[in-house]
Amino acid sequence: MIDDLARNKQSGAASDALAIVLTGDVILDVPEPDHWLGGIAPAVRAADIAIGHLEVPHTARSFELAGDVPAPGADPAHLAALKRAGFAAMTLAGNHIADCGPAGIADTIEGLNALGIASCGAGADLVTARRPVLLEHGNRRLAVLSYNCVGPQNAWAGEASAGCAYLPVATADGTPITPPKTLTTPTAEAAHILTQDIAAVRDQAELVIVALHKGIVHTPVTVAPYERQLAHMAIDAGADVVISHHAHIIRGIEFYRGKPVFHGLGNGCVVTHALDPNQSHAGRADWARRRKQLFGFEPDPAYQLAPFHPQAVNAFLARLVWHADGRLEVGVLPACVDAPGRPRLVTGAEAESVCQYLERITREAGLGQLTLQPRDDMVVVG
Repeated sequence: MIDDLARNKQSGAASDALAIVLTGDVILDVPEPDHWLGGIAPAVRAADIAIGHLEVPHTARSFELAGDVPAPGADPAHLAALKRAGFAAMTLAGNHIADCGPAGIADTIEGLNALGIASCGAGADLVTARRPVLLEHGNRRLAVLSYNCVGPQNAWAGEASAGCAYLPVATADGTPITPPKTLTTPTAEAAHILTQDIAAVRDQAELVIVALHKGIVHTPVTVAPYERQLAHMAIDAGADVVISHHAHIIRGIEFYRGKPVFHGLGNGCVVTHALDPNQSHAGRADWARRRKQLFGFEPDPAYQLAPFHPQAVNAFLARLVWHADGRLEVGVLPACVDAPGRPRLVTGAEAESVCQYLERITREAGLGQLTLQPRDDMVVVG
């Protein structure tokens, strides 16, 4: 499949079509980032435009933001691996991007800019954080908007303070939003932000993608009501595609008003020691030890760098084929995560197993019935 993608790109086959690849969370805070990305990099490089979600800041700063279990800053030098893998842009609005403070955000954006990788979703103030990234290919332009829906609220950007773009969702107990909270209903402010931001970019791009950092972490199948509401609000406001990440496990896919909603892209490539209970950081070690109590599973010890739910070994990259007439074909590139945490594109029986899993979790989440049709360049989803 990947050889076919590369040949099509090199030969100009289907020259009226633009291929877009989208991944979930990316964390590269262990050595040899090119190795960890290497299992999915062929599909990323074969795309005309590839977009991932950068989960943590890449900085040497030691500052820690209160409000969530803080992730350590990843090595700034590892950003170059994203460029070598073929990423054109990264979304940044998430619950960890501000963990190393305003300087950590600035370092990350400066590092991406130096490599020619565009970004959106975080910045020195709210106007900057809500600004879309515009990506051009030939005579077509697509826009990407990125929002954190799960808090913590002290990571949100303000009029004069650094942070991430956000969509407020009501909490069950009425207290401020933090990732452990139960989220209930999107607020009127969230609807206003989506309407305003999508309207502002709609005349600048023919395709608008909205990226939402949302979902219940480490839990199979479940798509909370607020998640569907937010995704539908984005499409009602004019978005063409909605993608999601944060849960660290893939979720089902639905079509709303004919537009695709990826409720969870899972882990694009997550390799980290921050989730290991055997570490010196007390907060992270305590969270890792309480994992079974909180989420009801014990990670496979072989997955030292990706100790997620056992079902998180099922993975995929989203692939869109955008035709010159505006038609959008929707598909996935199945993948598996090998111990200790390296994702790998799969074909044959392994791909069929991932597709069966995706079909099942979509159905069990009440998102509808998917049809999955393999072809040379992707598994077409309808």
